[in-house]
Amino acid sequence: MLLRLTRFQAVTLCALPVVALIATAAFAPLPFSVAQPGPTANVLGWSKGTEVITISGAPVRRTIGQLRTATIVVTGPDAKVSLGAVVGNWFRTDRAVMPHNAVYTGNTDEEIERHNMAQMRESQDAATQAALKYLGLGTGKVRIALKLAGVGGPSAGLLFTLGIIDKLDGDGSGGDLTGGRTIAGTGTIDADGGVGAVGGVAQKTQAASRDGATVFLVPKAECADAKAELPNGLRLVPVTTLKSAVNSLVALETNPGSVPSC
Repeated sequence: MLLRLTRFQAVTLCALPVVALIATAAFAPLPFSVAQPGPTANVLGWSKGTEVITISGAPVRRTIGQLRTATIVVTGPDAKVSLGAVVGNWFRTDRAVMPHNAVYTGNTDEEIERHNMAQMRESQDAATQAALKYLGLGTGKVRIALKLAGVGGPSAGLLFTLGIIDKLDGDGSGGDLTGGRTIAGTGTIDADGGVGAVGGVAQKTQAASRDGATVFLVPKAECADAKAELPNGLRLVPVTTLKSAVNSLVALETNPGSVPSC
């Protein structure tokens, strides 16, 4: 015997699988990570009870001002990010939704941790070489140790390098490289002083402004991303090399109108 359905009943019956599919998609984990502003750390000071930059074999200056490296906090590698979370965070100015494989390299927490720590060590080595090369000092005479607890990856490279230069030479004329300001920034560094892009700059500018920075050094290639959610009162200074970063910081004191902006 055939059961005749009303139009409403037929539509309802057909709609049920669609609703079920949407509900399943809304809660199913998706291959995305969510980033937000993280802590910043003054490389000229201490972090979690440890001095970030220690130098032996050369006179060390007493510095004024801060050089803060900015970070982001990202959902863990095993975190389940649902469609609802992706949509909800997509429209927030203090969040960024990124493909999982753009954030993490590795299949396990241990692999990811090893990769991030290896990148940090390479960044620290490059920062030391770049700073000493810029200052014309030999690596055999000056010994530098860099320690920043809880931070992995290469994005602190530029700020490490500037911190070493400020502690050893300041602005080159007896003053501080920071000019007494709170300067923040991000960027990789190579041994020859080249500055590279890092990602997450929109969230890093927010972290920097929150922690009192008035100037933010950003890799030039990421100017557009940094401007997207730029906090009021934070000046973006694009950099491509260590030399351009140092020149801009010195010029902020002597000739601020000559300092480039994004």
